[in-house]
Amino acid sequence: MGFDPDLLTSPATRIRGYFHLPLPRGDNERQFTLDVKLDIPGRGVTGIFGSSGSGKTTLLRCIAGLQFCKNGSLSVKGEVWQGMEKTLPVHQRPLGFVFQQPSLFPHLTAERNLLFARKRAWKSVSPTEYEQIIALMGIEHLLGQRPAALSGGEQQRVAIARALLIKPSLLLMDEPLASLDQMRKREILPYLEKLHRTLDIPILYVSHAVEEIARLADHLLLMEDGKIVREGLASAVLSRTDFPVPLGDDLGVVVDARIAERSSEWRLARVQFHGGDLWLRDSGEAIGEPIRVRILARDISLSLDAHTRTSILNRLPVRVQEITADSDPAMVLMRLEPKMQNASTTTETCLIARITRRSLQQLKITKGSELWAQIKSVAIVR
Repeated sequence: MGFDPDLLTSPATRIRGYFHLPLPRGDNERQFTLDVKLDIPGRGVTGIFGSSGSGKTTLLRCIAGLQFCKNGSLSVKGEVWQGMEKTLPVHQRPLGFVFQQPSLFPHLTAERNLLFARKRAWKSVSPTEYEQIIALMGIEHLLGQRPAALSGGEQQRVAIARALLIKPSLLLMDEPLASLDQMRKREILPYLEKLHRTLDIPILYVSHAVEEIARLADHLLLMEDGKIVREGLASAVLSRTDFPVPLGDDLGVVVDARIAERSSEWRLARVQFHGGDLWLRDSGEAIGEPIRVRILARDISLSLDAHTRTSILNRLPVRVQEITADSDPAMVLMRLEPKMQNASTTTETCLIARITRRSLQQLKITKGSELWAQIKSVAIVR
């Protein structure tokens, strides 16, 4: 947590590139052109988000060298992979690629799939490193089984371990959870979070699922019609009321916080962030551990007073920064700035609430109004 890409400005710490690639379409389809300029951090997770057909996978394939782009350039942390004088073929680019489908060798056990990658690693993989990657993905008990005996989530965890064992300079993940059902997604997301926290490998993570991006991404690229239409810190981009990709009920904000207290009696944990405290279900994190929570706009109600006779535990004093129209004509979106309790200071953290126009009028809410935001604990998502 606390990721700041502005501290990483030199070519040796960033991923920079340009791709201009017209692609043929069918007779009845509009011409599609990828036209992207990249200048992103060479560490952490950069999420690439957009609707289907926005160019996310095409961009990833260009970076990998799987899609030839004559008008393109790419440098990864100071190393030129594509330029005027040379273009590295796919097999010479030190990267790992995780696709939607695990694509494990069906006739080999999980362990032999991993050993196949280890033998082809860019650098020697020590026994300790091998064991660490297996433990990181929690696949120790799966090593003797063939892919057919594994669940979809287990296969994908083996595939991620295989990509890590080649010791890549860059890890590309193209919708790695898209083929999994909700149960398997919930099973594998904690492993991806652990991967994010543990390894110092830059990851480009493509997804059209905002929940995955909110949980994993430090930096965010929003794509539309082959272009990057917005980018920046994921928490800042996801907190905009004018988010350019329709999110509907998934609109919300991401908050970086730390565990401040655990209540064994109520099985709740109190987290602190720059704006206040929130209570949520205790999942066993240690005191002081960083945690990322997501608060959806639909799960915030507003009050003129600090009601205490309510089942809602989380109540924050806020000031209205902005009121904008919603895609639903009966609703409005409000950007709210938490006020530090017992202090005159404010914070850059914000919340987004969605309320009806009728409520807006009845409560006489305007820009600058001071209110109380009520947030249900069950609406806070890791």
